[in-house]
Amino acid sequence: MIAIRNAREDDVPALVEIGVRAWEQAVVGVADLQVRRDYARNAFQQFLGRHWLRVSVAEADGRPAGWASREALDDEISDLWIDPPQQNKGLGSALLAAMEAEIVAAGFEAARLQTHARNTAAVGFFQKHGYSVNWLSIDYSERLDRDVESVGLRRQFVADEPVGYGPGVF
Repeated sequence: MIAIRNAREDDVPALVEIGVRAWEQAVVGVADLQVRRDYARNAFQQFLGRHWLRVSVAEADGRPAGWASREALDDEISDLWIDPPQQNKGLGSALLAAMEAEIVAAGFEAARLQTHARNTAAVGFFQKHGYSVNWLSIDYSERLDRDVESVGLRRQFVADEPVGYGPGVF
């Protein structure tokens, strides 16, 4: 059974490890895992230690199996990480729906996020959930010490009003 709940401070160690395992899977072929693993663990530890109140946790059978966050509490989903052994069980879809509900409740008309372009599993997951590619860029990543292709994805929740002339349109 999947449950989505707010993170607790005592979840942080488990969420760090979930983040590291999911990050390792996401950056295969993009980063040297041996060199960057400690950096990633430290980054997750710092983020979660400071921002656990902004994190939602997906539980499977009562245990944390994934987490997501809107770091700036805006329309961007900054993190969505599912423990690799728990993937393809609906946890990511449940977390994404929870993040989208928060975004809509906060008054935003769309959600946005980004990942590296070679993370085809993530890009496919988000496209399956109604996201479309909004931009593509190549930037140097100091963290990974290389150029990384990033892709921005966006999902519109509120239909744009048509602009034009005619009856009922100003």
